[in-house]
Amino acid sequence: MTRLPAAAVLMLLAAAAHAQRPAVLADPTRPPAAAVEAALAEPAGPRLQSVLISPSRRAAVISGKSVALGAKFGDATVESINESAVVLKYADRRETLQLIPGMDKRERRVAAAARSGPAAREKGNTQ
Repeated sequence: MTRLPAAAVLMLLAAAAHAQRPAVLADPTRPPAAAVEAALAEPAGPRLQSVLISPSRRAAVISGKSVALGAKFGDATVESINESAVVLKYADRRETLQLIPGMDKRERRVAAAARSGPAAREKGNTQ
């Protein structure tokens, strides 16, 4: 009969010891710490966030501030705005802000054979 209370006391001590240690369970969906830090780090300098182009107006959102073509942004003037970039002109240099850094917009070149296909023949361009 003394074994039952002794076993119960041992179980209570084991449960108390386990409760004092925090459970170390890693979230498998959590990104690595380096990725989180990189995502939280703000880039130095101005950042192009959006471009607005209409037939009568060109504007951009740079670091949260809306600026029109030819307007001042800090010490710079907005020199040009296109679909993917804005050029800021400073007194001594120009800086190009990309909407998606690392991506360059390229023209698609159509081969001559593709231009002489069925659509071209319908327009009267037969060979």
